[in-house]
Amino acid sequence: MIQVAAALELARTEFPLPPRLWQLTEEFADQVLSLLFPHFELDVKTEVPFSSFSDRLGGMADLLDNIASSLKGPAVVAPNQYGLLFAESLPGIQRQLLLDAEAIRDGDPAATSLDEVILTYPGFLAIAHYRVAHELHGLGLTLIPKLISAIAHQRTAIDIHPAAEIGRRFCIDHGTGVVIGETAIVGNGVKLYQGVTLGALSVQKGLAQVKRHPTLEDNVVIYANATILGGSTVVGHDTIVGGNAFVTESLPPYSFAGRNAEVRPRRSGDSEEIEFYI
Repeated sequence: MIQVAAALELARTEFPLPPRLWQLTEEFADQVLSLLFPHFELDVKTEVPFSSFSDRLGGMADLLDNIASSLKGPAVVAPNQYGLLFAESLPGIQRQLLLDAEAIRDGDPAATSLDEVILTYPGFLAIAHYRVAHELHGLGLTLIPKLISAIAHQRTAIDIHPAAEIGRRFCIDHGTGVVIGETAIVGNGVKLYQGVTLGALSVQKGLAQVKRHPTLEDNVVIYANATILGGSTVVGHDTIVGGNAFVTESLPPYSFAGRNAEVRPRRSGDSEEIEFYI
């Protein structure tokens, strides 16, 4: 038994991670969400008493600095500055998320209020984690944003890479099984249904620094279980991709793409009328 323990302990030394990294990151993410919206207050896991909202904000910033300073690797900013810089970004993140929540409410006939969307929609919860992780990724952190993405995946079954670029008024309806890859670019007013994949045509380590995932321009709608692949694939604005479609080539604006690779325009000739039905 002693030999087994020694072997296990030796193997563990190859991974010098700080203790409780997952739990601390989860606590940090929950604190951020509770600062942004009162709907998430019950999810906060902390034993530190705060006397004011400002104290809570400072506690969140300190927690981020502590996590960041415990990780090895090159730092873009001073380890004790991540918390301050991130805290300054929170009003912008909050505005973005309110627009996302409004887009979900306005786009789903079953949604009755913003409170309902924020409290109960897994799509919104996944987007909220993404907005936080994306901001941290922009500060040069890597592992913490990926952990937040993994936490969101665990909670919602939606997988959004923190490096993906996603515009305003983003809507994920239902959401289970949605995957958005690292180099995907998503415009404003885009709506995705469950099972949608924005992926790569080829999974090769040598392509790590290459754009591998598609671009969706503004006001694109992708229905359930559709797959869009390739870094050079661009889905033009105001295009609808039908359920179970498999798309590996660019689509023009104002078009339909069906499951059998059938593509047709949503406008006829010079008409300004847009056909909304699949």
